[in-house]
Amino acid sequence: MKNLYILIVSILFLACGDKENNAEPVVDTTTESNMISATKAQFKSENMVLDSLKTLHFQSTIPVTGMIDVPPKNKSSITTFVGGYVSHTPLLVGEEVKKGQLLVSLKNPEYVEIQQNYLEIAEQLNYLKAEYDRQKSLYDEEITSEKNYLKAQSTYKSNLATYNGLRKKLQMMNISPSAVEQGQITSTINLYAPINGNVTKVNVSNGSYVSPNDVIMEIVDIDHIHLELSVFEKDIMHIKKGQNIEFKIPEASEKTFEAEVHLVGTTIDETTRRVKVHGHVDKDLANFIVGMFVEANIITDSKSGIGLPNEAIVSINNNSYVLVLEATTTESYQFKKLNVSVGQKDENYTEILNPEDLKNKQILVKGIGMLMEEPSEE
Repeated sequence: MKNLYILIVSILFLACGDKENNAEPVVDTTTESNMISATKAQFKSENMVLDSLKTLHFQSTIPVTGMIDVPPKNKSSITTFVGGYVSHTPLLVGEEVKKGQLLVSLKNPEYVEIQQNYLEIAEQLNYLKAEYDRQKSLYDEEITSEKNYLKAQSTYKSNLATYNGLRKKLQMMNISPSAVEQGQITSTINLYAPINGNVTKVNVSNGSYVSPNDVIMEIVDIDHIHLELSVFEKDIMHIKKGQNIEFKIPEASEKTFEAEVHLVGTTIDETTRRVKVHGHVDKDLANFIVGMFVEANIITDSKSGIGLPNEAIVSINNNSYVLVLEATTTESYQFKKLNVSVGQKDENYTEILNPEDLKNKQILVKGIGMLMEEPSEE
């Protein structure tokens, strides 16, 4: 009987417990889940900022890379037509030079031989010219044979060609033919700057030998510096002459510089499937160095729109949200999570396509990440 009594009491207790559980009300948390609060202390310590919608300029851009360069006519590689040993090279990398300025002096016994050959031919030429004229006169008067006349003509013209060739070679070596004809023979030749510019490379030192295939030094004129950009094939149809370019030198500065599209290439590199785009740069913007790597955006379109800073928007499950201030208490700020429709986006701002939902609202534009976190992608 005692056991039966205990069993009946237990059954009644369990039945009462189920009844109480079934009677507990279900709370609708839909509204509460859209409300987020932040204490004023938290707001201050995390440097949170409230702001409203702004009218902004949104740009359609094409990101590209390239380098600082100059036109081929503004770059000169200094070489020699006849090899020799460096006897004098006064310049260092970075020095400015003027057109016609001495760059380097070379010595070689071969220079003396060339001048000797020229002088010998020059001396013979006067005699051969006189003999050719005499034979021509005799032939015209039918006093001498055609054979003698043609022989004198051939000898004279052959030596004349040699004379002119050696004369031109001396001029290319910067040796005066007139001075050689006066007996002034030198074992040294000088190389001069063909353009104004700055020395960017020096590949020799005193005593070193240079051959005609060697680049002794390089001069670059930066008066006409430009951007040489590479644009993917899929983007090239959007590039037009006159479009603005914004670019940075990431390794040297965070500053943004401006340029303009000047020429668009008409051929595609078969390996990279890219097209060259030439941009003009104001040389007074910065002290650019030829060869610097650049990251650029070519602006293809621009429009006005209503937007917010990128950091004011959080993406969750492919939806975009902002936090709007709903109420302020003595201790906290109450924010409501609102879904927004976004449009164009640039480096700093995002366009809002439903601005009427946020009109005259205070929006958390800095610090939203502390209150709402985007789910990490696995």
